[in-house]
Amino acid sequence: MLSNRLFSVGRSGLLLASVLGLVACGGGNQAGGDTAGGSDLTGSVLVDGSSTVFPISEAMAEEFGRANPGVAVTVGVSGTGGGFRKFCAGETDISGASRPIRQEEIDLCAQAGIEFVELPIAFDGLSVVVNPSNEFAQCLTTDELKTMWEPAAQGTITNWNQIRADFPDQPLGLYGAGTDSGTYDFFMEAIGADGESRGDFTASEDDNVIVQGVSTDNGGLGFFGFAYYVENADRLQLVAVDGGTGCVAPSPETIADGSYQPLSRPEFIYVKTTSLENPAVKAFVEFYLDMANAPLIDEVGYVSLPADMNAKVLERLATTKTGSVFEGGSAVGKSLEDLL
Repeated sequence: MLSNRLFSVGRSGLLLASVLGLVACGGGNQAGGDTAGGSDLTGSVLVDGSSTVFPISEAMAEEFGRANPGVAVTVGVSGTGGGFRKFCAGETDISGASRPIRQEEIDLCAQAGIEFVELPIAFDGLSVVVNPSNEFAQCLTTDELKTMWEPAAQGTITNWNQIRADFPDQPLGLYGAGTDSGTYDFFMEAIGADGESRGDFTASEDDNVIVQGVSTDNGGLGFFGFAYYVENADRLQLVAVDGGTGCVAPSPETIADGSYQPLSRPEFIYVKTTSLENPAVKAFVEFYLDMANAPLIDEVGYVSLPADMNAKVLERLATTKTGSVFEGGSAVGKSLEDLL
């Protein structure tokens, strides 16, 4: 079993390297008859997409490689949007996504004759963080977050006391995901900014840049997936969010029970149907969804699906159910359990 490390590979290194080829040897969990013995299966699996989903795919690829040393699983990080562009161009087998596939991406895949199976794999809680010296912003409402981030704030909302009168007269420094990120899309939709933001913030696809920015800026605020907060909890202060029902901080418990709203969200992998004809890809996806491997998801800082919901996801794979349950729309305010 994977050790209790959270996200040991720096994403700045990943972006420089573009992809991470993971082929490991030794024993480990196995999934399906295709992996029996762990020695006969050969081939390759190409995964790309969301930086948020990356830690899960990395952990799965490591453990799958231990049981199947003849299979090379390559995991890249292009962001959710960049991953879908590669996926719909036929360049990858699997695309990780921190939001549902959009209608224009569905159309792009259709134009290329690519059908896919949408597979929810975990839950995440987008986490708002500030500098550890910040003792005043312990809870922010979604309206206050909107005031900070909406397009109208550009060049005008520059101090903390503009967010709340009793906040100090201190410069506000904002750090967040780049516009090609599913994390950016979900956050802006969830806080009511209509999917758009001000442009004068430090944007990066590398969450380590966001961590560094907030941790060294006394007036800094940023957002990213919960796993990245957990990894850097000694350098950051977590902010509770009030979505209208009181202040709730993200945790494995509040993300799992749905009380951390509106910033809880599902994470996905999308698998090309023709790639499922490749025994190596099929075995890897089965391994990914096997409840026996769910602890890997929890270990890297996300919340694994409950068994009954995971069973519905497995059924989608077994029946090669194509298309998206979100029909090209957003996941904000929607129940994955109801949609499945």
